[in-house]
Amino acid sequence: MKNNRTKKALSKFSGRNTHKRKSKEKARAELLRAVAEAGVSADNLKLKLAVDRGRGGRVSDKRGRDEIRLRGVFSSSKSGFGFVTPLENEYGRDIFIPENKTGGAIDGDLVEIIFHSFTSRYGEEKTEGRVTKIVEFGRKTLIGTVTREAQSFRSRRRAAIRSILVPDDSRISLRPIITELSGAAEGDKVEVHLIRGGTYPVECTVLRCFGDTYSREANYEAILAENEIPVDFSPEELREAEKCAAEPVTDEGRVRLDRDVIFTIDGEGAKDLDDAISLKKLKGGFWKLGVHIADVSHYVKERTPLDRAVMARGTSVYFTDKVVPMLPPSLSNGACSLNAGEEKYALSATVKLSPDGEIISCTIKPSVIVSRVRGVYSEVNAIFEGRASDGVKKKYASVEPSLLRMRELYLILKKRAEERGSLDLEGAEAEIILDENGTPCDVLKRERGDAERLIEQFMITANVAVAKYLTERGVPCVYRVHDEPPTDKFSEFLTFAHNLGFDTSHISREKATARDLASLLDSAREREVGVPVSYAMLRAMSKAHYSEQLSGHFGLSLDCYCHFTSPIRRLSDLATHRIIHKVCFEGKRAESYSSYARRAARAASDAELRALCAERRIENLYKVLYMEQFIGERFDAVISSVTSFGIFCELENTCEGLVPISEMPGMFIFDEGNLTLRSRDVVYRLGDRVEIVVEEADVIKGKLRFSIAY
Repeated sequence: MKNNRTKKALSKFSGRNTHKRKSKEKARAELLRAVAEAGVSADNLKLKLAVDRGRGGRVSDKRGRDEIRLRGVFSSSKSGFGFVTPLENEYGRDIFIPENKTGGAIDGDLVEIIFHSFTSRYGEEKTEGRVTKIVEFGRKTLIGTVTREAQSFRSRRRAAIRSILVPDDSRISLRPIITELSGAAEGDKVEVHLIRGGTYPVECTVLRCFGDTYSREANYEAILAENEIPVDFSPEELREAEKCAAEPVTDEGRVRLDRDVIFTIDGEGAKDLDDAISLKKLKGGFWKLGVHIADVSHYVKERTPLDRAVMARGTSVYFTDKVVPMLPPSLSNGACSLNAGEEKYALSATVKLSPDGEIISCTIKPSVIVSRVRGVYSEVNAIFEGRASDGVKKKYASVEPSLLRMRELYLILKKRAEERGSLDLEGAEAEIILDENGTPCDVLKRERGDAERLIEQFMITANVAVAKYLTERGVPCVYRVHDEPPTDKFSEFLTFAHNLGFDTSHISREKATARDLASLLDSAREREVGVPVSYAMLRAMSKAHYSEQLSGHFGLSLDCYCHFTSPIRRLSDLATHRIIHKVCFEGKRAESYSSYARRAARAASDAELRALCAERRIENLYKVLYMEQFIGERFDAVISSVTSFGIFCELENTCEGLVPISEMPGMFIFDEGNLTLRSRDVVYRLGDRVEIVVEEADVIKGKLRFSIAY
């Protein structure tokens, strides 16, 4: 109900404290007046009364539908209400839980609920429920800021000051009392252990203090902790890695490829160089592409402390100024890194290609290689564009003929990818420049040239060739899979694209094809709305993940695909390498590695989600720290997202902020189908250009708030 008077009237009308007929009649009259004032629908009123009169957990609404009990995971919102995702998938959607019916549950709790379905006054099928029991606490810890508040004791007519935690996650309304500060002070960012299961208010004790809640360092460390990113290796893991790294490189059981023109191309700051390339052009226009990958599986043995550490981490995490590696530095930056001029163990995939880039065959061999040059993207792009300095030309003199042939093959592979409908949905990437103190001093849009795209196409080719090699031989593999878009989300996207004026009549809403979407994306770029359409398309897509089951990759428009090329920084690739060694080279039974592929796929998928979240939040932190200096200044921006609560606007430097609807003059209506906010005087659409004013840079939440400049 919409006000306290209505709630009070409902309580009386439902039978409590109404022993006399006159009291009931009076309560009924009061109820009707309150309902009229609140504008509550009669249907919702009848349903509410039925629920309140229920006995034994089973009530019926006006259509005779019973309430249902189930278990699910609770997700909270910053407004106090929440949703429960059922463990059983039979209902197909989340259950809405009003603010006053959450039962003390917080984000991640496994709860038991009672819910009912009803039809709204607009004919929509809706659900509403209440939490009856917290079955299992999802969160054992919370991260937030220590705050002091006064607690009054009316009976003793005095007040006490107590410390509470204000969580960083705005979706959590819980404010636990801190009973043990462990040296933390007001204004510090801390991680606390929650004491749940009977006490109210909920209490907690400080586990870690990160420092001043507004400092860069405290927020950095807190983000890593919240996303469960392990930073340090144990002494045992470090000793094992150093022992392995000290082993001399030998030729035993390997083919020597040190005479081949092999070299790496990577970012300027990269230290974990796990892929090198070579290329020969054969008679008849055929190609022999060599993709030589660091043989990490030689060093990380099965069932060792280091192997368990890799399984727990799952991936390296890359930030602006540091890396949290999957492997100890003695391996990731040392023995496994394909540094120029050093003999290194590799797993070499040699892929034979037709003149038009079709994969004909693939061989995989353990090898010893020597990289000729430590290539850098910016330098290779300068060579391709004819603007290289004399120093750069001298550095690449021994590999320049190979480079030019590689660019020729890259253009063939690029054309082939475009023809099959491979989607390029990557948004603009930020390049954050730091000063000598590690403080962001500039944010730029990162530009990608032919050198970056060349490596990307060569790695995709190797991944496809290796996946097919293993699949044809019945060998387990950790596949990279990307399912077709969910029908409902895809249908909404097509409606959005149609309303923007694009012809979608030839695109099936039930069976999407990457080629159709790639064509639509090209049209959007021609009309200079490629970025917002790409964002909308990305939201309609399924999430890519790892699986031991063969499945296609929708985004790349490929039937068979795995990750093979980055074992220094990805568990999925390392697992594929190990399976190749054990099954293909050592003759172990393929079936004995099926469960390992399944475990590695699950661990790699989970780790990827944690890493992406941490990387995104720390990038946003740096952007907010940079934009603090521009409070009150105006910038040109593009509307990147339209929601019911406002519009997100992206600056040229990729920094994004929210213009809240509550701060827009006038009354706005959100059109979900067209993704617009409309008032009597103005319409805001995805892709529109606007001028904004920077109003707030929230370091704790890592968010910017803008307003429209008038």
